[in-house]
Amino acid sequence: MTTTGFIDPRPVYTRATEQAAALIEAVRPEQLGGPTPCTEFDVRTLLSHIVGGTRRIAVVGEGGDGLAVHPFAEGVEDDGWAAAYEDVRVRVLKAWEADERMTSPVRVPWGEVPGHAALSGYVMELVTHTWDLAEALGHPGELDPEPAEFALATARRVLPDSRPRDAETPFDARREASEGAGVYERLAAWTGRVPLSRG
Repeated sequence: MTTTGFIDPRPVYTRATEQAAALIEAVRPEQLGGPTPCTEFDVRTLLSHIVGGTRRIAVVGEGGDGLAVHPFAEGVEDDGWAAAYEDVRVRVLKAWEADERMTSPVRVPWGEVPGHAALSGYVMELVTHTWDLAEALGHPGELDPEPAEFALATARRVLPDSRPRDAETPFDARREASEGAGVYERLAAWTGRVPLSRG
């Protein structure tokens, strides 16, 4: 907690980017056309969105107009996703280094908010998409629970049951998580995700 009363999202965002980078590195070429829990995305499109969304929040952190940045990366070769993400990952962490970025107002797709709220929203997005990717790849390793705990707390705050989810909301209606579900499964359920059927 900072002296201004908000939790600094930067350390957990850094961990979330490291985890995403490791998972992207694990993607094999034959998996790029496979399905993901985002029914409109295959793995390749999901990677494009992760890279593009990270570029958008990097531009926001740099003081630019993030809404002018297309949230999908184009022109990346099939063997270039890990490098493309590493480039934007380095850029976004540098863009948000300064403490004043946490309290400066910024514009993001859901409105004008303080920097810490914007970056917290992108923690939620990145961690949710990391689960999507892990699900698509058959969960090749354990995921770090701390970013998911932060993301779930953010999701419950910005996507409460009291606020209906409509066409403008980039997440489907909340599902009930199964009893004893882990934090990633609870986050996925809160954001309307359905695990891939492997039957």
